[in-house]
Amino acid sequence: MNNDPFQTRKTLHTSGGDVTVYSLPAFGLQQGADLNRLPFSIRILLENLLRKFDGKNVTREDVLAVANWSPTDPDRPAVPFYPGRVVMQDFTGVPVIVDLAAMRSAVAKLGGDPSRINPVIPVDLVIDHSLQVDAAAMPDAMRRNVEREYERNRERYEFLRWGQQAFENLRIVPPSSGIIHQVNLEYLAGVVLTSTVEGQTVAYPDSLVGSDSHTTMINGLGVLGWGVGGIEATAAMLGQPLDLVLPDVIGIRLSGSLREGVTPTDLTLTLTQLLRKIGVVNKFIEYFGPGLASLSLADRAMVANMTPENGSTMGFFPVDEQTLAYLRLSGRSDEQVALVEAYTKAQGLFCADETPAPTYTQVVELDLASIEPSLAGPRRPQDRVPLAGVKSGFAVFLTLPKPTGLGLEAVDATKKVTLSLNEKQVQLGHGAVVIAAITSCTNTSDPFVMLGAGLLAKKALARGLRSRSWVKTSLTPGSRVVTAYLEKAGLVEPLAELGFTLAGYGCATCIGNSGPLAAEIEESIKANKLAVAAVISGNRNFEGRVHPLVQANYLASPALVVAYALAGSTEVDLSSEPLGMDANGQPVYLRDIWPTTAEINAAIAAHVTPELYRANYADLFKGDEEWQSIQSQPSALYAWRADSSYIQEPPFFDVLFEQSKTGATAPMRVLAFLGDSVTTDHISPAGDIPSASAAGQYLKSLGVAPIDFNSYGSRRGNYQVLTRGTLANIRIKNKLVPGVEGSVTVHLPDGTQMSLYDAAMQYKAEGTPLILLAGKEYGTGSSRDWAAKGPLLLGVKAVLAESFERIHRSNLVGMGVLPLTYLPGENAESLGLTGLETFEIEGLEPLEVKKLVTIRAYSEDCRAKYFKVQVCINTPSELEYFGRGGLLPSFVKGIMEK
Repeated sequence: MNNDPFQTRKTLHTSGGDVTVYSLPAFGLQQGADLNRLPFSIRILLENLLRKFDGKNVTREDVLAVANWSPTDPDRPAVPFYPGRVVMQDFTGVPVIVDLAAMRSAVAKLGGDPSRINPVIPVDLVIDHSLQVDAAAMPDAMRRNVEREYERNRERYEFLRWGQQAFENLRIVPPSSGIIHQVNLEYLAGVVLTSTVEGQTVAYPDSLVGSDSHTTMINGLGVLGWGVGGIEATAAMLGQPLDLVLPDVIGIRLSGSLREGVTPTDLTLTLTQLLRKIGVVNKFIEYFGPGLASLSLADRAMVANMTPENGSTMGFFPVDEQTLAYLRLSGRSDEQVALVEAYTKAQGLFCADETPAPTYTQVVELDLASIEPSLAGPRRPQDRVPLAGVKSGFAVFLTLPKPTGLGLEAVDATKKVTLSLNEKQVQLGHGAVVIAAITSCTNTSDPFVMLGAGLLAKKALARGLRSRSWVKTSLTPGSRVVTAYLEKAGLVEPLAELGFTLAGYGCATCIGNSGPLAAEIEESIKANKLAVAAVISGNRNFEGRVHPLVQANYLASPALVVAYALAGSTEVDLSSEPLGMDANGQPVYLRDIWPTTAEINAAIAAHVTPELYRANYADLFKGDEEWQSIQSQPSALYAWRADSSYIQEPPFFDVLFEQSKTGATAPMRVLAFLGDSVTTDHISPAGDIPSASAAGQYLKSLGVAPIDFNSYGSRRGNYQVLTRGTLANIRIKNKLVPGVEGSVTVHLPDGTQMSLYDAAMQYKAEGTPLILLAGKEYGTGSSRDWAAKGPLLLGVKAVLAESFERIHRSNLVGMGVLPLTYLPGENAESLGLTGLETFEIEGLEPLEVKKLVTIRAYSEDCRAKYFKVQVCINTPSELEYFGRGGLLPSFVKGIMEK
């Protein structure tokens, strides 16, 4: 067993047998510490260190630092964290498995044993991001979409089948099973885990990291976990501790209950807006208070899912009676539920009515009764707009000057065009809803909003309403349980009649796999420059994400998605204007067909049962016949294929081994000068690959037809595609080319305008290192490591921004790209930077954690500006692996040195 200097190892008697625990109460008694004052999430971190104590990676100082966590300490240390498991989805997971395979190849080339590269903790990869909505609103839409999915992705799936047999502790959840976070919530998570250590069964809190930012959904179940980049996920699965700077913990005290007609989605969007305004980046959130009792576990999971959108690391709901009830409802065994109850109560991790509230850094009060029906949009998830304000808000968005709005003249904002669709004449204008999708992990996890949408559809049909013909409607739920209870409730048919036919199980529209619109609609949008809209039940609505032709994207509850499909436009005020007319010519308002809370709860009680969950997850890892037919040759090393357009051996080890310890300090040119809120979708797109793009041209050179391009996300195993796709978002704005959108820059000093990729390659040929300039919140959005890998392969050595999103900063460090921030109160504008300068970094050696260094920027007339910036390397271990060229080569070097 591990060392136990604090003598906390005890035996806990449960109905399923005795287990060994590292007792938090015993530690508190020994240290004379009141652990009840600690937030629940901090207590779990403390148990993690007590259990993993070895005197080297985890020291007494680490343990005491967590135990002595203070809510207001401005200078808390970093401590190691050992997650119990890792979850991944295929867009981010395939690159991780590619990296593992490449590490094995590198070790073999160096004469080592490649089998030493292997996950040492459980890893689950769920294939959920590859489904595309090519077919919609037809009875066999799912069959068509799944067939196309296998056609496009068979090579990727063959690679994953190889990984499944090559690596221990790796399980693959096949396509058409559900979305990673809903599968995690409904089946994979244990809340309390056990493992055998030296013949003893040790029980401990479930914890994880995931290569998807919405891993936080599991916080709703009382499980500690958050999203990381694929680079950190690789380190965790190889047994390396993750450094965590002890965070502030913000307590959100909930009171009251949601009013009639208000959904948990409305609460989620309100919290996203509220917490963004407060500023919670790098902080933990914990929910507490009397209002918790009114929120179901699924409601909590929805709130926790959208934690990345509010900027925090985690949004934690402690284990309580609702947790136990959900475990029973979702078909967990009686023994598991008993273990969770016994363990959490014994460890002070169970929140009961009489449990005193911990001490938090800050407490924010929210009365649930104050929540109102809402959407978020048209560009960011934190931009909540009341339902009654969508129409007026969109009108403002049309005429507001760029880049905040679309900058249309008032006379153009009312444009209408007529087109023929299905042999009928229809009118489209700005704000026409062309996509209405019930999609993503956020909402489809919650029976309340899903059954609510079905009941609304049923009532709409009874009043004679139909979806508008120009709206592409689709239903892609997060698990098969959803369609099972919709079927039992008799709501599959009403949804299908309105066009919400099952299109498959996966993220789909929310990640840009919305598929094509009708050709006539796409042509009309392009020809008339229409600003059309999408309304989705997702969590991300960044520009260019949902569909390249859709400039306004709104997040909404599934019921409101259906409502906007009926209305067909954001220029209808659903709070006061009719959705349409019934058979008698009478107006039908949203309030007329909105289901009551009692109706929805009755449907949940009657149709959502443990048997549905047990039946759905009985053969989770088996897959369909197509999956079972995929074979891969068993081998320890992957047989890389030079002709593959999906999987290529990445050059990270070659490139990173050649880097100096602290990155280039030679004069750097600016590849792109970017503004605020640049997302990972801007840096590394996930959607369609345009034929004329650098990535599209590369694929065509390999003989791949544009119809088979698939998406950027699906090709993340091929560095050639992703390097060309870096900064390739069609809506990205580079201040070096004002007034132009897309992947364009100027090559300096000659000023020639060209694609970003071509410029980067020309700079590389000239031996010129590159820097990116950015504003606030650089790297928000999905936790994709290619947003760091791509710039590296373009020749970017440093990124200078006003602030970084947590995961992206970590990814940059992990790939050996230096993140730098301006000093408070300074930015590119205040310093008079144009992006035409050459940049040099002075004082980088010796590199230190959070060191201040000097930038010397030479203008075109050779005048120099000097200013200080901070190195955003936050921990000693980050410093160590950055100095070795990044995390991946550092691990290989460590293997070879042992």
